[in-house]
Amino acid sequence: MAYDNENIFAKILRGEIPCDKVYESQHALAFNDIAPQAPVHVLVIPKGPYVSSDDFSANASEAEIAGFVRAVGDVARELGLADPGYRILANHGPDSGQEVSHFHIHIFGGQNLGRMIKPPEQ
Repeated sequence: MAYDNENIFAKILRGEIPCDKVYESQHALAFNDIAPQAPVHVLVIPKGPYVSSDDFSANASEAEIAGFVRAVGDVARELGLADPGYRILANHGPDSGQEVSHFHIHIFGGQNLGRMIKPPEQ
């Protein structure tokens, strides 16, 4: 899948669409999800044009990778989620339900989140 420079996250990074920013660094931007699925639901996106976790891990520089991973931890700590716990989720491709073709991680928290995935029924 090729990177689409017109995806919503690219537009947010260019300042064409506003976001409810909670964190920004040289390599990452974090903002509240517009349709939260938990009391805390933040998206963390790299500032580079990466489609997925596969694309990011294969093509981002060491500095981008380190900066992005640190940003996820910084955001969770700043939101007070480190002690009670939180979930991070990254979707990859159509089978996962990835809706925006820009790599991003969801941070969920603020309540007991239960099981992540239900086991398949037999």
